[in-house]
Amino acid sequence: MDRTAEERRREIVRMARATGSVDVTALAAELGVAKETVRRDLRVLEDHGLVRRTHGGAYPVESAGFETTLSYRATSRVPEKRRIAAAAAGLLGDAETVFVDEGFTPQLIAEALPRDRPLTVVTASLPVAGALAGAENVSVLLLGGRVRAGTLATVDHWTTKMLAGFVLDLAYLGANGISREHGLTTPDPAVGEVKAQAVRAARRTVFAGVHTKFGAVSFCRFAEIGALEAIVTSTLLPASEAHRYALLGPQVIRV
Repeated sequence: MDRTAEERRREIVRMARATGSVDVTALAAELGVAKETVRRDLRVLEDHGLVRRTHGGAYPVESAGFETTLSYRATSRVPEKRRIAAAAAGLLGDAETVFVDEGFTPQLIAEALPRDRPLTVVTASLPVAGALAGAENVSVLLLGGRVRAGTLATVDHWTTKMLAGFVLDLAYLGANGISREHGLTTPDPAVGEVKAQAVRAARRTVFAGVHTKFGAVSFCRFAEIGALEAIVTSTLLPASEAHRYALLGPQVIRV
């Protein structure tokens, strides 16, 4: 089937978003073009911020037009996320009031928090609230608002207004992208508002996320790298890249 380059690239983006990643060899066969043509397409799509290239393929970048669901995130890179969550929970220190963000990695952090001392957890995430609601010594404050179907988290002015009334010891944040130039970003402005308010409300802020988030840029910026006390990721982020982030202020922990 003969397609224009533009149609072919649209199809590549559609396939990447549908399956979570694409492979150069498989795409070449599917689209009936040379591997080099596919590689060129992926370079163009990466330049346009739609995909990130990997060795032998690419995966979609979350944007204003595309965001993965919580159910997909719960099956993607889970061992890496569990290691990161355990290390992030280890940064609790003497914090007694904690914000836990929406998303699967923050949910794992919530589950890894200690249960042997009193802790108040503030969250916009229904799954986080559910995971901690029965925990001994943990008091859960669920922020009210409109529930977004894909992430099962609350947003809008009700959420941010309630959050603005708190002073928190520590905020655990996720993001759809983190880059040295653009900071922490997320596709949805309403979500960005909640995250930005959490940063304002907290004395300390920790970002936790898998290595694929680094260098990715989404639509709405909600924090600068310098606002973070620590970044927790995995050793799949090269040490040289971790060092570049550390130069902007936060401690960078790779597990």
